[in-house]
Amino acid sequence: MEQRFDFLLAQAVKQARALGIPVSHRLHPHVTVNRRAVTRFGCCIRQRDGSFTIELTHRLLEADDRACLQTLAHEVLHTCPGCRNHGPQWQRYAGQMNAAYGYAISRTGTCGELGVPDERPVRHLVVCTICGREFPRTKASPLVLHPERYRCRCGGTLLRKF
Repeated sequence: MEQRFDFLLAQAVKQARALGIPVSHRLHPHVTVNRRAVTRFGCCIRQRDGSFTIELTHRLLEADDRACLQTLAHEVLHTCPGCRNHGPQWQRYAGQMNAAYGYAISRTGTCGELGVPDERPVRHLVVCTICGREFPRTKASPLVLHPERYRCRCGGTLLRKF
């Protein structure tokens, strides 16, 4: 199954280079699968020797090729000069890839966009006292720690359930 990621990585690199995007030639051809990643789909890691390794979450093993390819294309762009972050140069290249291949590469992707189930654990739940809207959270964010400082869209006060 992980060989599928390697094949798709090669395809993403080929697509970017076909558009003249300067993908690093020091990109490792094998994708690493991260079995602990829950909130991120991919990561481009720059090694000390200047080479790059791309890792994807195990959650994408169940996703279709299009979602995996889009995520890999996102990470491949980070190997280009001046593209370690999501700055203007990275955004230009992402726009080129989106226009040419119909991707929706953006700074962040969502489970819904990629067609994978949202498996983030809900450790905290804040609820509106008027409309009942729920605000599930994995981490103890300021909303979780001080719900009294916030209001729901309907104007209701918020209360921490757990």
